[in-house]
Amino acid sequence: MRKAAILFLLLSTGCVPEKDEAKAPEATANASTAAPVATATAPAPAQARKTEERTASFEFDYSYPAEAAAIPALAAELEADLAKQRRELAAAAREGRVAAQENGFPFNPYSYSAGWSVVTDLPGWLSLSAGASTYTSGAHPNHWSQALLWDKAAGKSRVATDLFVSKAALAAAIREPFCKALNRERAARRGEPIDPNSDDMFDQCVDPTASTVILGSSNKQQFDWIGILIAPYEAGPYAEGDYEITLPVTKAVLAAVKPQYRSVFALGR
Repeated sequence: MRKAAILFLLLSTGCVPEKDEAKAPEATANASTAAPVATATAPAPAQARKTEERTASFEFDYSYPAEAAAIPALAAELEADLAKQRRELAAAAREGRVAAQENGFPFNPYSYSAGWSVVTDLPGWLSLSAGASTYTSGAHPNHWSQALLWDKAAGKSRVATDLFVSKAALAAAIREPFCKALNRERAARRGEPIDPNSDDMFDQCVDPTASTVILGSSNKQQFDWIGILIAPYEAGPYAEGDYEITLPVTKAVLAAVKPQYRSVFALGR
């Protein structure tokens, strides 16, 4: 009877313990002390490089795009060229200033500039070109074009003509359409057609591979056009400026490509 009375008392006051309550604090503690999940942070994107320097003796400008900066080996190559060009400009300017003082004529600051830009960025290749100019006294600056083709698989720079059997083979494949396109551009600038019988040096066709050759793409997968960048005095007088002739890749061009690179090219339109 005594036991029954005690049990009745417990039930009436709600003091019978529940089995699950003892485990709840432990589960809560485990949840609150769980290690935080680490989150990966993406690397900062490469930035385009641009440097400008102005001194009493020279002006120096050099730049290249983010696409080139994102490739460490290529960026190192361009940085080496930047340092070389600046060093040579500074030395030439020092000599020029001394010569001017010794001979009693005014000295005008020397200059060098080069601005690299992307022609096309393919899965395996990065094609760059640059307009460059320099002034070391005289009537006007001299300017020209440069090109660089980065082979991503090999991790090295090439020139566009490296991908062809020879310069002569490429020149033969594009000479006829190149000469026609050049004369059309000359006629547009001069306001009159080019006389095919003229013996004027600026009316003659030039070797396209003696100028700067660049490779471009319209489909972002393969090279399907070729550009020829011609500096002043090569195809016309200084006043006519640079010439740029763009030609599609043809069957004749494909035949001049080295076998190991043919898959990189496609017929152009």
